[in-house]
Amino acid sequence: MLLGALVGLAACGREEEPEADFIRQSVGTRTATPTPPIPTATPASDTPADTSTPAQLIQPADLVYVGAFRLPDGPEEIGWEYSGAAMAYYPDGDPNGPTDGYPGSIFATGHDWNQYVSEISIPVPIISPDRDVDDLNTATTLQDFQNIRGGLFGEFELPRAGLEYLPAQGGQTTDKLYFCWAQHMGEGETNPSHGWTELDLSNPQTAGAWRIGDYWNYVTTDYIFAIPQPWADANTPGMYLATGRFRDGGQGARGPSLFAYGPWNEGNPPAPGSTLSAIPLLLYTDVTAPDEFTLNDYHHSDEWSGGAWLTAGDKAAVIFVGTKGQGNCWYGNPDGPCLDCENRGWWSDSFAGQILLYDPADLAAVARGEMETYEPQPYAILEIDEYLYHIESTQEWHHVGAASFDRERGLLYVFEPLADGDKSLIHVWRVEG
Repeated sequence: MLLGALVGLAACGREEEPEADFIRQSVGTRTATPTPPIPTATPASDTPADTSTPAQLIQPADLVYVGAFRLPDGPEEIGWEYSGAAMAYYPDGDPNGPTDGYPGSIFATGHDWNQYVSEISIPVPIISPDRDVDDLNTATTLQDFQNIRGGLFGEFELPRAGLEYLPAQGGQTTDKLYFCWAQHMGEGETNPSHGWTELDLSNPQTAGAWRIGDYWNYVTTDYIFAIPQPWADANTPGMYLATGRFRDGGQGARGPSLFAYGPWNEGNPPAPGSTLSAIPLLLYTDVTAPDEFTLNDYHHSDEWSGGAWLTAGDKAAVIFVGTKGQGNCWYGNPDGPCLDCENRGWWSDSFAGQILLYDPADLAAVARGEMETYEPQPYAILEIDEYLYHIESTQEWHHVGAASFDRERGLLYVFEPLADGDKSLIHVWRVEG
């Protein structure tokens, strides 16, 4: 952590200034002379151009908040306390559930110490005017928590994880739950991180782990979500999954990243340790680069913890959910810059829960080589703190966690950690077409 912080300071500070001024800084977008981008994978030359009719863009007003629900009790250090790192919507889950407009189920990781996976039902979300968790419905457990990683990984320090469901692809005969895991630390690691399992958590038949190209785990290993098949067929043929990560301090990239991949194209399953083909869709430059190709209004303290590819009728958007630093940004603790203090990390004057909306056409242009990976920027931002339950301070970290999307009904699910005591809540938005 300290090494990464010092790298960030050297890249963003002014060495002639005193240490306090050297650490404290505003890290918004600045003008710089363009330099060559980070080397990226080159799409195959036969990748077709996107000739489909451009979709209209989903606007913030199209995301209508419909409420939240609680999570069930679970085993100590396994259950839903300190949870919210990864989630996936499963359309065929809970087949005997009520016909209440919220069918299917959610696979998600529990307590961050272990990140076992459980499957839960989806109750009707409730809007509580007083933000009282006792007003909310509670999900039920469909499959108990299990360690689906098998023996693929050792012990993680502050693990990062992603989950997504897809029906059978290629030569597969069963639907799969796709995952990724890596540790928060790990300077420059490109370790195998991705895999798949069966949907029976008690018999996952875990396959993997595989690398995403030659990219750092810092930019590949947190969220996973499905790419709509028509878009993928036109721009990333056979690659129906997107994966990425944002690591604070600008290590890996100064903004959220995204790569298309499809492991079923390279084996059923690919051999352990394989390096999968990947097409970059979004990748800003990292803190060591001599440029400022960053997310607009970038802060080292940002946290982009989940994503989804939204569609509603002929509208679409690629979104990232997370916590945005605002005002000044520094390395230290909430009180100010310091290199030898408790609660050390990247801080800002204030934080806000946000959803960033990107234009899929920009990502298509990147896939075709017509835009650089760092050129796309959000066309709109949705502030969501007004719906959250646990925000008690303007400097509170971790406003939201992972996200998942029910494409058929246009329902976006987002974790809010530590909102029900130490347990998470799940919030729901309906995307209007």
